[in-house]
Amino acid sequence: MNTKRTVLFLCTGNSARSQMAEGWLRQLGGDRFDVASAGTKPVGLNPLAVQVMQEVGIDIAHHRSKHIDELSDRAFDLVITVCDQVKETCPLFATAQTMLHWSFEDPAAVEGALEARLACFRRVRDEIGQTITQWLHTQEPPNR
Repeated sequence: MNTKRTVLFLCTGNSARSQMAEGWLRQLGGDRFDVASAGTKPVGLNPLAVQVMQEVGIDIAHHRSKHIDELSDRAFDLVITVCDQVKETCPLFATAQTMLHWSFEDPAAVEGALEARLACFRRVRDEIGQTITQWLHTQEPPNR
């Protein structure tokens, strides 16, 4: 019997926030979750997201941006939107038992010097990690 909960993180570009959230939940949730991420308009994995996640020991370099349609044949227990735009336009997941919205700033939208951009990516990375850690404390362990 599969006791893993299936979780989808969804944002617009599937380049940073949803990718970082997927990496965090894989790391922190262990084998309790089957995790995926996707976007409504994927733009490719942002290298700064890869870099800042590597700084905390989480490798997302093998991830790739996916369109939500690529996952249309999968059922998810939980769909979590991580950007406000997708929350408003999120496709209906009839199979999802729960839908949540966690709003995070888009670090990919920040312009300017590299250090300023990295600082934003790090802050958003940490916010996502803290949110997932707090959320995990509310989850029941799987039935064995």
